[in-house]
Amino acid sequence: MRIKNLLHFTENHRYCVYREFGIGALDERMLSLVYQPLTGAFAISVYRLLCEHVEAQQVGYSPIEQQRRLFLTLGLEPGEHGRKFLVEQTSLLEAVGLLQTNRVYFPDQDDYIYEYELQQPLSPSEFFRTQHLTLLLRDKIGKFAVLSLRERFLAKEPDGWGDSTVQKENISQPFYDIFELNTHVIDYELEQALTEVSAQQRSSQPKLSEDDLINYADIIRYFPRGSRNRIYVEKLRFLPEQMNVLSYIAYKYRLDIQDICRMLDEDGVFDAKGELAEDEIQRRANLQFRQGKKRQEERQIHEAKVISLREEKKEESQDLPVEYAVEMEYYLEVPRQFTSKCDIHQYNTILRNEPYTRVLEMFYPGSVPNSVNDIFEHVDINYKLSEEVVNVLIHYLLAIKMSQPGERLSSKFVDWVVTNMLNQQVDTYEKAVRYVREQNKLDLKISDQAKSQAKGGTAGGNKRTNTRTYNRAPNAKPEIPIVKSAREGSSIVSDEEIAEAMRLAEQMQSGQDRVQKTNS
Repeated sequence: MRIKNLLHFTENHRYCVYREFGIGALDERMLSLVYQPLTGAFAISVYRLLCEHVEAQQVGYSPIEQQRRLFLTLGLEPGEHGRKFLVEQTSLLEAVGLLQTNRVYFPDQDDYIYEYELQQPLSPSEFFRTQHLTLLLRDKIGKFAVLSLRERFLAKEPDGWGDSTVQKENISQPFYDIFELNTHVIDYELEQALTEVSAQQRSSQPKLSEDDLINYADIIRYFPRGSRNRIYVEKLRFLPEQMNVLSYIAYKYRLDIQDICRMLDEDGVFDAKGELAEDEIQRRANLQFRQGKKRQEERQIHEAKVISLREEKKEESQDLPVEYAVEMEYYLEVPRQFTSKCDIHQYNTILRNEPYTRVLEMFYPGSVPNSVNDIFEHVDINYKLSEEVVNVLIHYLLAIKMSQPGERLSSKFVDWVVTNMLNQQVDTYEKAVRYVREQNKLDLKISDQAKSQAKGGTAGGNKRTNTRTYNRAPNAKPEIPIVKSAREGSSIVSDEEIAEAMRLAEQMQSGQDRVQKTNS
């Protein structure tokens, strides 16, 4: 627990406990034999006391109380010495992964509430696979004691199972081979009740893992002291929602602390009220992301020329907690290229929660083409569509439309689709799924009509050869009327007709000569 001033952590401050697991017999044994040598008996007593704040048959939050209860129950003096000692004990629990302490600030009350979020003890196999915990336990009790303790927790496998000739086959039945869910009947009351009964209410911002969250202390450490935005950055300490926005933007565009501090030091990222301009900082983060992507591609090309081998890019596997669940009524089908990688539930969860930049990387095994990035960047920045709507749009364009023969992705077509979605007020995941399904039905209807017209036109062309058809069937050429020449059908000019024509020409010539003499 990082507490610089003990006056910020007193027995008069309020607190609550959050627990989403139950303590079993194996967990109790791990606490007594493994964790207690690491932290001490008093720290484990604090952990057990916090666990008892929530009833054993329930999970969730405990009632909010003053920390005076903790001091009196633990026998600590409600003063500076007791506060310092309790901070040290909770810090030990945090260091070994049994506790996470959060400080929640309420601006209306101008007060803090401390949240003690308990973590379940690791299983024996997970604990001994964690190197730093195992080495710390070795330093506390010795190497041979660690080996003996490990043997006491882990039961040996039967004789002969470790032989290389033994083959192991998984013959388990999957869920959908045994059970069949009734997807035609949607129980809205049940889904609403399950949502309301949820023990821990999540915020509107997407949930990120602890490693992806940006700490205010890291920002203020690297931020320049003489900056004009220093006073606005210091206010972020009491604005957890804006800190979550920064964390999400950093996760979305793969930015580090230095990049965030550099953007916060620029003009225009804070409005006149001193609040964070989310659209502006997201635009600059996207610009930096594109520039970094371009530089990275140039480095990869240069390295390929030097070593003549390009290393495959390894994707970071991050298990993000599910922020929003998807109702079965709005499930989208998994594209064929993803059937071996994820099921329908995982695919729809990704569409519902991940940024569109991560979803685009799924459809392209290598680098995402710049033309595709430009199209969806325009949709995200200019049209202000939400992330889940853009992901459904990507599914519709890349998984449905582009799978049809003769289709290609163009910016004009995407603009037409997005404009139609905006006109129909498609602003949620559910509305986007309904829109995609309606468009798919319309496309199939138009395709069927075209096929039926093509068949009808072919049949009519076989009966009437004079009718013009526009099918691709090889029909006979139509008979087009042609203007006949005046010479066609006329007889040969006789000698008498030629002589008469010559006589008339001589008369006309003689008449013109007389007119010229008279004028002269």
